[in-house]
Amino acid sequence: MESYKASGIYTKQAHVKIPDGHFEEEHGRKGFFGRVSHLYHTTPPVNWTNIEGDLKPRCLPPVFAKGLPENTFIPLLFNSDVVLNSATCTKSFENFYRSADFDEMFFIHDGEGRIETIYGHLDYIKGDYIVIPRGTTYKLYLKSATKLLKVESNSEFEQPDRGMLGPNALYDQTAIITPTAALGTEQDKKEYKLDIKREGKITTVTYPFNPLTAAGWKGSVYPFKLSIYDYCPVTSHRYHMPPSAHTTFVCRNFVICSFVERPLEETKHGVLKVPFYHSNIDYDEMLFYHQGNFFSRDNIDAGAITFHPQGIHHGPHPKAFATANDKTYTDEFAVMLDTRYPLQRSEWFDKIEIKDYWKSWMPN
Repeated sequence: MESYKASGIYTKQAHVKIPDGHFEEEHGRKGFFGRVSHLYHTTPPVNWTNIEGDLKPRCLPPVFAKGLPENTFIPLLFNSDVVLNSATCTKSFENFYRSADFDEMFFIHDGEGRIETIYGHLDYIKGDYIVIPRGTTYKLYLKSATKLLKVESNSEFEQPDRGMLGPNALYDQTAIITPTAALGTEQDKKEYKLDIKREGKITTVTYPFNPLTAAGWKGSVYPFKLSIYDYCPVTSHRYHMPPSAHTTFVCRNFVICSFVERPLEETKHGVLKVPFYHSNIDYDEMLFYHQGNFFSRDNIDAGAITFHPQGIHHGPHPKAFATANDKTYTDEFAVMLDTRYPLQRSEWFDKIEIKDYWKSWMPN
């Protein structure tokens, strides 16, 4: 049982009517799912003048910019539970593919095409999440150049518990699209190659026929897609919802959340509109900016990624506080990856990183 205490200056309701001249910090456990306390600082906890060492907020410029390899999945962040990759594809896959290591999820930042799987076909457009269970054979066909993230998971992508919100909250089951059984469309080749990933290595198997040969299927393991534009956010005019309220998929030791366009809290109730300061003490946080005006961030463009590791504070940039009360609505769309265990940066991450991002909170 929690032993809830309080001392000094604090608010009756978290994130509401913060005392003048003070700045709220949320100190929580298990991301935003566990026990929590709030501290009321006289100075923002991000007003540092220098950081020496590896622990700091980090940022990547748009990860689909020219100059990066095309038709290649570039690993950016990883740990034993998950690998985050980005790719700009300008042509369809050469071979079929199957992962024996990971369940996979694609997020389509831009482009159109079709994924043909052993279960049938799924057309995709901008904003689609596409979940591919481990062991599923598939091939990506482009209608236009496609920019995407790929999340490789050591566990399945499951739906969050809706609890008191009811089964139709966040997204209705009819918003989930599954493939209709169909054979592979390519039927005019002499041989078909299938690349299988196992323990990080590729084995190529050649067939004299298209390997997508299933004429039907049934069961509870299958690919599916969900559009971020069909996600229904939980909001309150009198309370700023934590990121966990926007959970879209749950995996072992990490979650994926969708931030979408939504009405903001009402100024007359004294609600904090911008995200509160926090230090993610049990989770690392990666945020991919998909589209819109990211009003809590300064000089962040669509396609960029921010990475805030456990132990260092982060929150809104200073300019966000100055303009927040004038806003009644946000048009932002973003994908968040919150991981229970620390993420490691890849060589590509370090190569393209905006090195001075941490300085954006320094007092002027």
